[in-house]
Amino acid sequence: MFFKIIVHFFKINFKKTGIFVHNNTAMIQRTLEEIVRSRLFSGKTILLLGPRQVGKTTLARRLANSFAEQHLWLSGDDPATVQVLSNASLARLQALIGAKIFVVIDEAQRIPGIGITLKLLHDNLPQVQVLATGSSALDLNEQTSEPLTGRKWEYLMLPLSFRELSAHQGLIHERGALRHRLVFGAYPEIINQPGNEREPLNLLANSYLYKDLFRLEQLKKPALLENIVRALAFQVGSEVSYHELGQLVSASPQTVEKYIDLLEKVYIVFRLSALSRNERNEIRKSRKIYFFDNGVRNAVIGNFSPIESRTDTGPLWENYLVSERRKQIEYARTFTRAYFWRTVNQQEIDYVEELDGRFRAFEFKWSAQGKVRFPALFLEKYEVTETRIVTPENYDEWLEE
Repeated sequence: MFFKIIVHFFKINFKKTGIFVHNNTAMIQRTLEEIVRSRLFSGKTILLLGPRQVGKTTLARRLANSFAEQHLWLSGDDPATVQVLSNASLARLQALIGAKIFVVIDEAQRIPGIGITLKLLHDNLPQVQVLATGSSALDLNEQTSEPLTGRKWEYLMLPLSFRELSAHQGLIHERGALRHRLVFGAYPEIINQPGNEREPLNLLANSYLYKDLFRLEQLKKPALLENIVRALAFQVGSEVSYHELGQLVSASPQTVEKYIDLLEKVYIVFRLSALSRNERNEIRKSRKIYFFDNGVRNAVIGNFSPIESRTDTGPLWENYLVSERRKQIEYARTFTRAYFWRTVNQQEIDYVEELDGRFRAFEFKWSAQGKVRFPALFLEKYEVTETRIVTPENYDEWLEE
């Protein structure tokens, strides 16, 4: 019994420090790892952004451990570290780093003046590779955008992707898990706890994801934020009107827009704009809003019912595909632009991608039955290289492109 207690103690503490992670997801190869490794010691600071709990610290640990004793780990969660790094002088930074060649600053957004600190490191210690992680673009991007202009590589890490899970578990297994993904999403902790998804998802949706927002003085009404998130969760796949949403939650359209902007900056939701090239009957200023993860969306509305008994399967399917495609575009670094398309007389296309002036149009259908015709107006006005209907029968091909 005593031996079991000792082993349990070390597992917990090793997991906290990142030395040992007792789960299968630690072995899942993240797409960003190879990309970031290829940028090491290329003369720029690396910023690794993304929602909380998606594996940024784990990835940073893997990279740091490659340098054994030559790496230095600093955390913005540690008050002593924050005190040392806040508006630090060059002399203090040199003394802190010493002979180390790889420096990680985890949760860097918590450190006041981190942008200037990173600039000092970049400009005066070119032999040192610095990697900073952050869960909020509110703080880290705003602090580093000007000081690190031309001095950084910036990457967005998101929940596990179809491609990552398929490579790790096999295509057949991942296809078989589709209904589970639509309901519970793909956060690493969720993948690692089959059968115990509800508690960590509720914790994510009710605590972790809002943590950075609640620290802000400008967020004076947390209850309003939660009402807006819930309203957005019920409107996934539909066009969102700030005016109508404001009426629903008793707030002005300007306040609603500000809160949605904040939700985007902590990577809970993202917007998809309407495509318009000034054709008279095209919708121009509309937008759809999606969640980065289906599980978080379902936790927000408190519904983890299986797909077979749900009335929102279509929106869940659309959110899953659009969010997965967002991961694909981010990791491929193609800088593809994404839209939806609709006219005033209700002609529409679920999802459109633009790259180098050429367009690809996609319709999402949970059921493969029935024919879908892409509007002739769209095909005539745009240089369309592909149209495709994405269903559960062929979605893996689309996500594996």
